[in-house]
Amino acid sequence: MNSVAALSNPPVREDFVPAEAYISKDWLQLEKTRLWPKVWQMACREEEIPHAGDYYTYEIADESVTVVRLNDGAIAAYFNVCLHRGRRLTSGCGRMGRFHCRFHGWQWSLEGEPVEVVDRGDWGECLPDEEIRLGRVRAETWGGWVFVNLDPEAESLEAFLEPAKAHLDPFEFDKMRYRWRKQIVLPCNWKVALEAFNEGYHVQTTHRQLLPLFDDLTYSQAKGKHGMFGYAPTALFGLLSPRLGGPQGDVRQGLHAFNSEIWNTLKATTTEEMLAAGERLMELPETATPFEVYAAFAQFHREASAKNGTPWPTITVEQQMAAGTDWHIFPNMVFLHQPTNLLGYRARPNGDDPDSCIFEIYVLERFAEGEAPKVEVEVAGDWRTVDWGLILAQDFDNVGEVQKGMKSQGFRGARPSPVQERAISNFHATLHHYLHGRN
Repeated sequence: MNSVAALSNPPVREDFVPAEAYISKDWLQLEKTRLWPKVWQMACREEEIPHAGDYYTYEIADESVTVVRLNDGAIAAYFNVCLHRGRRLTSGCGRMGRFHCRFHGWQWSLEGEPVEVVDRGDWGECLPDEEIRLGRVRAETWGGWVFVNLDPEAESLEAFLEPAKAHLDPFEFDKMRYRWRKQIVLPCNWKVALEAFNEGYHVQTTHRQLLPLFDDLTYSQAKGKHGMFGYAPTALFGLLSPRLGGPQGDVRQGLHAFNSEIWNTLKATTTEEMLAAGERLMELPETATPFEVYAAFAQFHREASAKNGTPWPTITVEQQMAAGTDWHIFPNMVFLHQPTNLLGYRARPNGDDPDSCIFEIYVLERFAEGEAPKVEVEVAGDWRTVDWGLILAQDFDNVGEVQKGMKSQGFRGARPSPVQERAISNFHATLHHYLHGRN
């Protein structure tokens, strides 16, 4: 049977994703030819290439792209390959005056024009400049990220991002900078890794230690190609989850305890200013309602941020509520966002192995002018060799076992919740469209 035809059945439903999407080598090859060359994908942050000649090398499947800052301040991207004999021109990141091939010495300007071909006369008239210009890759920016697309006919980045962009622009992600960054190899498919952070349904079991401190029940929605989840407006942070019996205790102490727990076990989705705001909640009377406590917490947070030179973006409560808690930007970018910080994830296939992926985790925050730290990427081949804190370690402990389990002949496919995991089934419906022309 033709492998493409075999992979077209069964279709994705709101409550079903076929197992082969996660475990099939043929599926991985289809992604290589029909997904990655056709979609916008985040390559780097603008601040990683601040000066002319600064570059960042982004690799996806068999392709490599060099993103570079030009002399006029614009950003360009090129296929990372010498047009003489095919050697890669860059690796990692750094600064250069020209592209230089270390095999035979050919060179190109930052604008991709050939400026040095050693012994060019050997070719006579058969090596015109237009045949050896570096191949341009589309590059556009949003939220401080640089996105690339290998397809010259693809829709604009702005069109690709909607409606996520409209919900998220008020957060001003472009004004955030790295707090920390880590990259590891996980023993699972890139989609298994990404989906572990694309829903909140797992909190009640995987992160059960948090249930005494908040209501974990979530909703999840499809948003075009993208998806999101959030907590209901009635969800209470700082009080006992309804799964454990319902609200009890002092919400002032509980909200501070929740932020402290997250800080101590994740070092993300909260900040030192939020911890300071939590400490001030005891200034409120014991009779304060949850609404009054949350309003005071937001005000104290704003005051602490302003004092540290990191004022909030101009964003309303209504905009924050509509934007939810977590977004999946198709195909491989997930983040949890707040007005002053963001916890982000990016997953990519690791070679031709459907059971392995390259996984990156990073935190962005708003910093006072000139106060952003210089952050290097901590790279490890095994997640167990890195100190993650409890929460991420709990997440990573799941994904390898999920990948193993999905290979069982007793597993036909995933059964995502149509209410709390809608973003996952929407992800696969969109992926099916790219691979097979239908959901």
